[in-house]
Amino acid sequence: MGILEAESYISVLVAFAILATAIFAFVNSLLYSAESYEAAGKLTKTTWCTILGIGVVLQFVPLGLFIINIALLVAALVYLTDVRPALGSLRRR
Repeated sequence: MGILEAESYISVLVAFAILATAIFAFVNSLLYSAESYEAAGKLTKTTWCTILGIGVVLQFVPLGLFIINIALLVAALVYLTDVRPALGSLRRR
């Protein structure tokens, strides 16, 4: 296995991990009600679903939009680390 072949495999694994993260964040954002987003003091459900949905779609478009893909990955990570825990803490007990 050459270095270029190993680099190719690593690139595919990273791309798959980014896609999986974006899909998970998008699907998770659909599970909470719009009222939950407002109660948590975050952006609206429509806004988060739009941002994360665009992120998922653009992961499939090979246009070389590296900077945009990184920005949308950051948005997915912000959702997963900030918004999702805030929404989860509002669950009924």
